Amino acid sequence: MNVLPLVLYAVAGVAYAFHFAGRQPQAGRTATTLLLFAAFAHTFVIGMQTMEAGHVPFANPSRAISTFVWLLTLSYLYLELTTDERAMGVFILPIVIGLQTIPVIYPGLEARDEVLDSPWFWVHVSSLLFAYASFALASVLGLTYMLQFKEIKKKHLGYLYTRLPSLQTLDVMNSRAVAVGWLFLTLGVIVGVIWTAQARVAAPDDPNLQAMVLNDPKVFGAVLTWGVYSFAMFARRTLGWSGRRAAWLSAIGFAIVLLNFVPINYFVTTSHTFN
Repeated sequence: MNVLPLVLYAVAGVAYAFHFAGRQPQAGRTATTLLLFAAFAHTFVIGMQTMEAGHVPFANPSRAISTFVWLLTLSYLYLELTTDERAMGVFILPIVIGLQTIPVIYPGLEARDEVLDSPWFWVHVSSLLFAYASFALASVLGLTYMLQFKEIKKKHLGYLYTRLPSLQTLDVMNSRAVAVGWLFLTLGVIVGVIWTAQARVAAPDDPNLQAMVLNDPKVFGAVLTWGVYSFAMFARRTLGWSGRRAAWLSAIGFAIVLLNFVPINYFVTTSHTFN
């Protein structure tokens, strides 16, 4: 079922590349329309998987990635439709396409562990996925900021300069994306602690629950991510770290997110898993 959204995302990605190259309004509208169709198809897939599993499908790593891609797409579409700025689509779609390829190759099955039958767990994971989607946007905005800054520094106001938003606009958007992501990440971590404590009482012998301590790679990755973005928030408000410094922090934070999201999920056997 994940193949159709992937194909539509790929077609939309090509359309965004054409729009970025030519800056033709019609190409931009076509790209947005195609991405809307892709998001609609992905929503249908998520809905079918939700009906199958009885809850939003993200207990399985591959389905969690698919849900993350869906949230990232919706977040970007909201940003695009509210700002009428399509330049960042050419940077967002490669991430979307690359990650959506994973659940197509490794579809997996949704876990039915009774330990997961708690609203605390679903709030925990939903919050983390939404936070990671916001951080992905912030990372792309930071990358775009660096490209634009490089153009201006070289005094070469050419190809990229005419296609990218202003530095001030990019910095403000990055700040907002990081703030929203940090809020949901904090919520996800707090709710995760509450859920783990309650679940351990109900299932004291569950090996996955016993593995959920700070030296668990997934747990450590989430805490490290929270630390990086907390510092980013502090540095912007207290130390005046904006612009390039904020952009670099966004990129470092999202690199940790991707490391925690893909390699650790699939290749680190010492981390907890419920699939």
